[in-house]
Amino acid sequence: MSVQPLEILLVEDNEDDILLEQEAVAEAKLVNLMYVVRDGEEAMVYLRREGKYQNAQLPGLILLDINMPKKNGFEVLEEIKADPALMHIPIVMLTTSDSESDIVKSYARGACSFITKPMDFDKFREVIQQFALYWALVARVPSTSR
Repeated sequence: MSVQPLEILLVEDNEDDILLEQEAVAEAKLVNLMYVVRDGEEAMVYLRREGKYQNAQLPGLILLDINMPKKNGFEVLEEIKADPALMHIPIVMLTTSDSESDIVKSYARGACSFITKPMDFDKFREVIQQFALYWALVARVPSTSR
């Protein structure tokens, strides 16, 4: 089974979660590139390839936290899904929230998955590795060369 290179944009403001997610994905050895932005506004600048991100590749997948400064995950999700140049990118909500209303709101606004971050390090690493395995080996994602 061949592995397609998977480029991920992680939109996350918690430094501990960023390190954990990067480590877990690196251990899975399935991701070609994981770029990190720390708030919703920076995510949109990155995705629109503005300013310092003018040469950025569009990711094949976005991991999006809900509770962030400047622009929350729901606002980012709505902007991405309303933009014809970005709407094709799969978005996974990766958040500490387990609120039913957040789950419903995420799917209603176009997210393709909702994952609640476990607080336990080993469990979290396992979830991220299984997730990376699925997205690299099973799911089809759009080309990043757009």
